[in-house]
Amino acid sequence: MKLSKKVEEGSTPDFTLKEGVLRHRGRLCVPKIDELRKELLKGSHEFTLSTHPGSTKIYRDLKSYYWWLRMKKDIVAFVARCLTCERVKTEHQKLGDLLQPLPILIWKWDHITMDFIVGLPRTQRKHNAIWVVVDRLTKSAHFLYIKTVFNVEQLADLYLKEIVRLHGIPLSIVSDHDTKFVSKFLKGF
Repeated sequence: MKLSKKVEEGSTPDFTLKEGVLRHRGRLCVPKIDELRKELLKGSHEFTLSTHPGSTKIYRDLKSYYWWLRMKKDIVAFVARCLTCERVKTEHQKLGDLLQPLPILIWKWDHITMDFIVGLPRTQRKHNAIWVVVDRLTKSAHFLYIKTVFNVEQLADLYLKEIVRLHGIPLSIVSDHDTKFVSKFLKGF
């Protein structure tokens, strides 16, 4: 017996036929027309607000409105054929090297880290960034208000006035900035 007859008789509770539209648990049943299904998948996959979201997100988005047999399998196959998704998947990227452990610390303020917080609103004195200097042993920190236009010499002077004056010269400085910054800073220091 065909599905439409079963639906009309009410023997399939998951399916309903209303005004000529077949629904599965309230979701629109998509007929087996490859072009139509591809358009639905493409529209969800290349939507401007969430480009290339991946098969799980597409399935969650589409399953609330549409249904067809083996829908999830079709979505996974569609996303697997997308070259952009293939390039950005983490399993296809080169793994990083092992982390380099930092030495065990003995004395406070011998080993420090530094970083900048930028993009802040300007203060009355025109400062728009914070330079954070942290002792790696005690995790105590100094927050120095700076301007993003400060050059390396000005940063070195501020460092001498605020950090070296209180804690002395450190043995090591760890920073996420490139080696150019650290070498210029040390020259300015």
